[in-house]
Parts: sequence; C-alpha cells; structure tokens
Amino acid sequence: FKGGDTCEYLLSSGRFLGEKVWQPHSCMMHKYKNSEAKNCLIDKHVVFIGDSRIRQLFYSFIRLINPQVKEEGNKHGNIPFEDKSASIKVDFLWYPEVNGSMRQRIKSWTEGSVAKPHIIVAGAATWSIKIHNGSNEALTQYKINITSIAPLLEKLAKNSDVYWVLQDPVYEDMLSESRKMITNEKIDAYNEAAVRILNSSSRNSKAKVKVFSVSKLIAQETIMKSADGLHLPESSRDTNAMILMNVYCNKIMKPIDGSCCQPQPPLTLIQKLAFCFFTLSIIGYLIINLIHRNNFRKNKSCTDLEGGEEKKPAISTPNVSTLEMLLHSLCKLGLIMTYFYLCDRANLFMKENKFYTHSSFFIPIVYILVLGVFYTENTKETKVLNREQTDEWKGWMQLVILIYHISGASTFLPVYMHIRVLVAAYLFQTGYGHFSYFWIKGDFGVYRVCQVLFRLNFLVVVLCIVMDRPYQFYYFVPLVTVWFMIIYATLAIWPQIVQKKANGNCLWHFGLLLKLICLLTCIYFLSYSQGAFEKIFSFWPLSKCFELNGNVYEWWFRWKLDRYVVFHGMLFAFIYLALQKHQMISEGKGDPLFSNRVSNVLLFISVVSFLTYSIWASSCKNKTECNELHPSVSVVQILAFILIRNIPGYVRSVYSSFFAWFGKISLELFICQYHIWLAADTKGILVLIPGYPMFNVLVSTFIFVCVAHEISQITNDLAQIVVPKDNSTLLKRLLCIAGFFSGLLLFSAMQDQSRH
Repeated sequence: FKGGDTCEYLLSSGRFLGEKVWQPHSCMMHKYKNSEAKNCLIDKHVVFIGDSRIRQLFYSFIRLINPQVKEEGNKHGNIPFEDKSASIKVDFLWYPEVNGSMRQRIKSWTEGSVAKPHIIVAGAATWSIKIHNGSNEALTQYKINITSIAPLLEKLAKNSDVYWVLQDPVYEDMLSESRKMITNEKIDAYNEAAVRILNSSSRNSKAKVKVFSVSKLIAQETIMKSADGLHLPESSRDTNAMILMNVYCNKIMKPIDGSCCQPQPPLTLIQKLAFCFFTLSIIGYLIINLIHRNNFRKNKSCTDLEGGEEKKPAISTPNVSTLEMLLHSLCKLGLIMTYFYLCDRANLFMKENKFYTHSSFFIPIVYILVLGVFYTENTKETKVLNREQTDEWKGWMQLVILIYHISGASTFLPVYMHIRVLVAAYLFQTGYGHFSYFWIKGDFGVYRVCQVLFRLNFLVVVLCIVMDRPYQFYYFVPLVTVWFMIIYATLAIWPQIVQKKANGNCLWHFGLLLKLICLLTCIYFLSYSQGAFEKIFSFWPLSKCFELNGNVYEWWFRWKLDRYVVFHGMLFAFIYLALQKHQMISEGKGDPLFSNRVSNVLLFISVVSFLTYSIWASSCKNKTECNELHPSVSVVQILAFILIRNIPGYVRSVYSSFFAWFGKISLELFICQYHIWLAADTKGILVLIPGYPMFNVLVSTFIFVCVAHEISQITNDLAQIVVPKDNSTLLKRLLCIAGFFSGLLLFSAMQDQSRH
C-alpha cells in the first residue's frame, strides 16, 4: 500500500496487456465513449500547446469527442476545434520550442482579464534539439526558458489542470538525415531538466503541474512501429489521449470500471449505521463469551488436595444460547463485511482491468475438469437429478462462470453464449426443484416460503447495505427470488393441485397443465410488452428493488433473457415425476433409464442436439440476434445434458464430490465474487499481491472460497433463528423484518434527498 493517489500511477507507470491494452499500475482505466467524453467536458476549454507530437495527441483527444475528425489543415499553425452541442472548445497552439513566445502566451492566461483554459497540455523539445543541432547551449537555454515558464504554469495549476508531457524516445534507426541529431540521450537530458525544474517552488503545494511521463513507457514498447521514428503510431497516441481523459474525467463521471483518480466514496448514513450495528454485535459477543469463560473457570474440575481425587463440577457446561449463536454469527459477518468494504470500496487494495486470452479461460477449465473427475464417488441414490448430482451440476457450472468472469471471456461470443446456457440451467433447476417440492410435499406454508426467501436474499441485503449497491445490482438473486414466488403462486392459487390429489383423479393432471399453460401465456405476454412489464416493477416500493441507474430496463433485459427456462424446468419435473409414478423408467443402480434400444436412440439424439447447439453458439456473429433466440433454444442443450448424464446407469450412479462441495455454496460464490475476487463491482480484478499475477489469484481465490463457505454457514445458522417453525413466533419475526425494511426505505429516501 503506497497511498491513495492513483493519479500519479496513471500518469507515470503501467504495462501493456497483450499488444494494445494499457494497464496502469494499481488501478483501472475506463474506456470513454463519445457521449461520456462530451458530458465530462461540457462547457470546458482545453488547450494543447507545443510541437507536432502534441498536435498528434490533440487529434487523438478530439476524436474521443468526435470520431469523424481528420488530421488536415496547416500542420505548423494553430488548429481550433469546437463542439457546439456541448459547448466544448479544444485548441492546438503551435509553439514547437520552449521560448519567449510560448512564455508570453502562457503569461496571457495568468492575467485576470483573459479566460483561463480548464485543461492545459504542454510539451516541446525535439525542435530545439533539431534547430540547434543538439548543442549543449540549446539545452542550457531550454533550462532557462522552462525555469521562466514554470512559475506561470504553477500559477495556472491553482485553478486549472496543467500537464507537461515529457518527450518520448525516438527510434534512431528510422530517423531521416535532418533528424539524426535527435537522440534518446539528448531527449533524456531535456526530460530530466523539465522534471527537476517544474514544481520546484511548490513541492508541498497542491497546485502542481502534473508531469505526463507515462507516454515514455508506452513509446518504449511501440516506437518501433512508428512511420518516421519520431512520431508515435496511432494506437499509442489514442492510449495517451484515453489516459488524459481518465485523469480529468474519472473524478467527475465516476465510472465503475475507472478506479484511477477516483476518491474513496464517503460513507452513507446506512453504512454508518451498519458499522455501528456490527461493532455492537462484536462487543456483545465478546462480553457474553467472557462471562461464559468465567463461569466455566468457576465450575472447572479441581484436584482434591487431601484425597488426591478429581472432583467433577456439579453443574455441566450450558449449551450455546440462541443469543450467543446470533451474536457469534453477526460477529463473524461483521468481520467479513469489513473485508468486503476494504477490498472494493476503500482505496486500500489495487485493482486491474481484465484481459482475455483463450489460454486464460480454457487452461483453468481443463484443470478443474481433471480435478472434478479425480474426486469421483458413488451416489447415495440413483434417481434422475438426485441431490448429489444437482450439487455437482451447480458446482462445475459455478466454477466455469467464475473463470469466465475473471478471464474477461464475455468479449468472446461463443464462450458468452455457452455461459448463458449455464445461467439458464441454474434457473431450470429452480423450476425443477421448487415444483418437485410443492408437487410431492404439498407444503405451501409460510415457514417454507420464508426459509427459501431468507436463504436466497440474506447475503444480498447485507451487501446492499454495506457496499451501497441497489438490490438489482446482484441480478441473479432477484431473478431466482421472483421466479420462486411465481412458482409458488402458480401452484398455491386455488385449486391447489398436488401429487396426492392427482393420484386419486387423473383429471387433476389436466388441471395442472392448464395452470402451466396460463403461466406460459403470461410470460409470453410480458416478454412482448415491455411497457406493461416496466409499469408493474416501477411502482414504489418495488421500484426500489428493481431499478438500476434510475430505470428497470436492466431487470427487463435479465428477465427476458431466460424467460422460458423456469417453465421448462417445471414441465420437465411434471413429466419426469409422472413417468416415475407410472414406473415407465428404471432408476436402479447400474440400470439404463429406459430399455437398451430406447436409451441408445435417446443418447444419440442428445449428443447430436448438444453438439448442434454448440456449433450454432460458436457460429454466432451478433450478440443481440443470438440473445433473441437464446430463451427458446437454451433448453435444448440443458435437456441433452440431463439425458446424457442420467440415461447410462453407471454415469447416473457416480458424482464428483469436488464439484458437489462447490455446488453447496454456489450462490455465495456467485455473489461474493462481485467484491472480494473481482473488483470494481466485477469490472476488474482484485490485486492483493501486485507483481505476481498467478500467486495473487491463488491467494485471493483461497480467501474468497473460505469466505463464501463461512457465509453459507452463517446464513444457515441465522435462518434457524430468524425463521422459526412456530407460527406465532414467526409472525412476530416477520413484523420485525417488515419494520426493518420500512426503516431501510426511510433512510434510503433520506440518502437520495441529500445526494440530490
């Protein structure tokens, strides 16, 4: 930890990821779009003053505002640019030497009558070297001139952002004869003079001229691709312009994936209250623990000094009380949430941008596949989608999704489409699992609903409070929560049709199918009526849960993307349980699911379907078009996988305990990755150990998995306390929870008002 000023790192250090992606040291750089650049620079005046290298930087900068701009006009003259729609003025002033003329122009800005530019980018030296044939007298004069300019720049820096661009190295072998005197040795001497003189009078002042030295590092890697050995290739100039935009705009626009130059966000009222609550919980637990230890010491067995026999205590050690279990869980949770906050809200740990390569995604996939196969065990039961098998399924899918996120594989469309199937498979299991439970058990009680809702939402609610994020930000939990309530409503609404009732009269099966058809009709209507969908979820207080960035579009997009797969899961469960009831499938150990002939045909169809979907997904060229087809076709690969996994008796009788272990904490893994494995709300990667990428991933992964496992235990413990089986006690708890959320809404409204 070297302090919180990531601007210095952005301006002075970094490295290339691949050939074109620049990674600043310790922080993340946002890629600004034209609209964002305009919003940041609205009503601003930017001036570039210097030689031909500064002119090229000027063109790269204004292309961030208007990509249509071309390099044309007088190269050795002033070039104006104006965007009238946003009232942005960007000027290039041709001053190729640091001399009296440049000083006079800069001095004019320091006088009260002249409007000062908001941003000044200056730099020059190569012309001085060239005109004076690299003489030492020219260097001496340069030092004198920059010494006279430095106080003026420092004066401007009090109210404007002033950047001095150091000279990039040249590729001497490519220089023309007229430029042979411009050597890297001379350039280093001029840069050293500029760095030593600038800010010499304002060492302890905030009004400093910012030295733009990162361009030198970029040039060292790319100057070989220069057309003339002097000027940088276009990609390098664009990188420098993007760095300038990040330095100035990140503190204004506050992009999630632009952590460079962003100050630490202030604590909100809700965060402060949460901090106090967890602190009191820790103190309360320590006090109770201390009291129990003292009682234990008093009752501890002691040696009878006369008889030499050990006397046993009259009172046995009491069981752990509900209060102690509650405080113990909250104590652990408080420490874990502190780690969350330090990782992704405080400027304590470094963050880096993701960079995708095929090897960074596929090598870890092969590695975990080998590990999963190695830990193969026999299942306790051999039913289709038994508990061990579904845990295994969730486990390997979650691990693949984690690798997908950390490797930045969303940029590779075939991988993206396959990951979409994995997310759909989770929702398929939601439909299958909850339908099976309600159909077989017929338990529509409040206790079951509250248990499920608590286990799904507890961690997310805590993170919304501690990390100051909306509920919809953790999109998967709202998705499974809403679908659970839809499944519950579909089956619980009169007439309640369950397996026991349907066994007595086959007509009830048709009644259930009618319910499912009604559900499908509603889904179809909402999927093609965005207005109706948004109206439903725009009512307060639902809007507080499902809005992101002021609207519910993100929620609409997420829901629509997998709108049919939960229905498919429910339908599959109904058909499977019906076949099982009529003994049309064989689920004995080692037995194929159907007769050999039928099993072989179904296996062949499943393999072909599985591969056909993969070929289609791999041939996708447009993400929007493929997303439109995905809701209807994702079930093909899901069903194909289920049949391949369950038709052969041997395959159905074994499972991977390695994957199953991760499957049991898959929800916690999915949510925790946002802040303590990835960074900047999943946009980057958390760096605990800088300079050692592989070691960093190992350490952060170990902590991340341990934390997810611990949170799973805490959630289970608290679920027993917060959601008791006794109905009267449960009603009281529900009233308390309603009061808690009412208070949360009140404080949230107060926060929003103070922000506006």
